Order: sequence, then C-alpha cells, then structure tokens
Amino acid sequence: MAAPFSTADLSDAFASRCVSCAEQFVRYGGRRIFSGRIRTVACREDNALIRRLLETPSPGEVLVVDGGGSLGAALLGDVLAGLGLGNGWSGVVIHGAVRDVRALATINFGVKALGTNPLRSNKLGTGLIDSVVTFGGVAFNPGHSLYSDDDGILVSPERLSRLF
Repeated sequence: MAAPFSTADLSDAFASRCVSCAEQFVRYGGRRIFSGRIRTVACREDNALIRRLLETPSPGEVLVVDGGGSLGAALLGDVLAGLGLGNGWSGVVIHGAVRDVRALATINFGVKALGTNPLRSNKLGTGLIDSVVTFGGVAFNPGHSLYSDDDGILVSPERLSRLF
C-alpha cells in the first residue's frame, strides 16, 4: 500500500501540477485514503464493464466511473468492491450510485460515489473503457494519477507522491 498522503498538502505543494475535483462525493468504502493510476469506464446504469475491469489484476489502480451522475441504479456493491480488492485495485470513484453501503464500509477498499440506490444496474455491457471522462471540472485521463482522501480528489498527469 502507498504511503499516507494528504490531498491538501499535495495541492499546496504541487498546485500547478494537479487539479481538484469540484464534485462532492461521499465515502462509502472502508479505505479512507487511496490513490493510483486512473482507468476509466463511461456507462449509465449498466455495470458489466465495471465488473470486467475489476475482475482483472491491477497494480493498485483507481477505476473512475462516469455514470452520468445518475442515481437511478447502483453501479457497484459489495460483490464488485470485493472483486476489486481481491485483484489489487486501490479503489473506485463513481459519478453515480452504489449499494450495500453497510458492507462497503467494512471492505478495505476505496469507494466514493454521489449517493445510493438499492436497485441493481443493467448487465448489457454498454459503455466505453479507458476513454477520457469529465465531471467536477476535471478530465480523468487513463494513465494519470488520482489521489483521494476525506478532503477530496486530486488528479495529476504525474505521480505526485514520488515528488514529495
């Protein structure tokens, strides 16, 4: 696991090298601080591509999901979070809804989302993997770095913690 960091400290030290996501997310996962190289999925109320990625081994990446801000169906629950944890992912940021929040809080996995909905999503496989997704005033580019803690989310084209 990466060394602890503070997004406020990173922002102060590297203001010209990072951007802060203005969208306000709620933390649902048991891991409060997480970071990693960005992978993305763009989908709306369909989590088949999210499952496909979280089933693959990862060296601590963060999956950023643009669900269009929809709270109409959950894109992630405890089963998918467990898959991500088991395959080495650091966490997920979901511009949409999650479910199984009591269970998510017990999993040592970073989960941030806009809200909750008990309704499960479709499983059609619609959407895009590793395209640039944008929300909260930030373009989330695959391969860039994401840092998340209780203060918010920072994104940088480079790995800031190496510069500390």
